[in-house]
Amino acid sequence: MADWSSWLSPGEAQALWLSLKTGVIGTALSLPPGVAVAWALARGRFPGKFALDGLVHMPLILPPVVTGYLLLILFGHKGPIGHFLETQLGFTLAFNWKGAALASAVMGFPLLVRAIRLAFETVDPKLEAAARTLGAGRMDVFATVTLPLVMPGIIAGTLLGFARALGEFGATITFVANIPGETQTLPIALYSALQVPDGEINALRFVGLSIMLAIGALAASEYFAQRQQRRIRGVE
Repeated sequence: MADWSSWLSPGEAQALWLSLKTGVIGTALSLPPGVAVAWALARGRFPGKFALDGLVHMPLILPPVVTGYLLLILFGHKGPIGHFLETQLGFTLAFNWKGAALASAVMGFPLLVRAIRLAFETVDPKLEAAARTLGAGRMDVFATVTLPLVMPGIIAGTLLGFARALGEFGATITFVANIPGETQTLPIALYSALQVPDGEINALRFVGLSIMLAIGALAASEYFAQRQQRRIRGVE
């Protein structure tokens, strides 16, 4: 087993671990609603569809600081949701790693939904209709026909959302601040390194770690998507 301490300082190891933890948890929490929203946008016909589409993509349009401030208003100690969670459930999001995971989930959600939505739109409805004529129910068709066909999009969207979560800075620092060991992810640690004299060397190390993680996530997205496509073609 590799000894991380031999080439990472304690601060770098903390920032790396926190980025991975918040990215994984945030992406995992956003995946189920992301699949549901992507299906609704791809297949649904309902009032407010355009508004839902705009709301989903809002984090891509707004400055990340604005998104972080809105999260603080809603989920902060005095926010309507944050106050309820804190007083009723003893669960706090502001200024801790759980809030960083929420910020990562929100910022990665549009990319996740978009990739999965495009996958749903490529599925031929005739395949689903054929399964229905053979007696399969809606949920059976979704689980056995639709879901396997869109799995490459789900994998790609998940990993793209995760990669976006790893690079999140503006919303995170606004919502949960810069607390070493608690909310200081790799991008925030890079920012902190640039604020001190002679911090360029540490900053370059954080840049290298960030690039390695981003390339790894994108490579994994391509690998799993192609693997799933080969599996589907093999079945067909």
